[in-house]
Amino acid sequence: MRIACLIRYRIDPFQRDAFATYAVNWGRIIPRCGGDLVGYFLPHEGSNDLAWGLVAFDDLTAYEAYRRRLKTDPDGRDNLRFAREQRFILRERRSWLEIVDDAFRLQAHAGRQP
Repeated sequence: MRIACLIRYRIDPFQRDAFATYAVNWGRIIPRCGGDLVGYFLPHEGSNDLAWGLVAFDDLTAYEAYRRRLKTDPDGRDNLRFAREQRFILRERRSWLEIVDDAFRLQAHAGRQP
């Protein structure tokens, strides 16, 4: 069963650029450690203090291996330290989801009919 971790961040809206840097850094780190980074998302309209991250894994075993690699990754530790020092993340919540494979990561097909 494929799973995904949906991370909901409450961020300091005045440090939006710092969070964007944090997200870009994870874009290099997460795939290297074994996670399938679907993406990070900043607020655009509406609430200005909610951001999201979504990372997928083949199964719980793959996630556990990812966590072991992440703990020893120097760039991962540096990125977490950056977040702690800058204090742009005010709260973080994680939800675990089962992926519906036939409805996951489907690309747009503009102009084509099914």
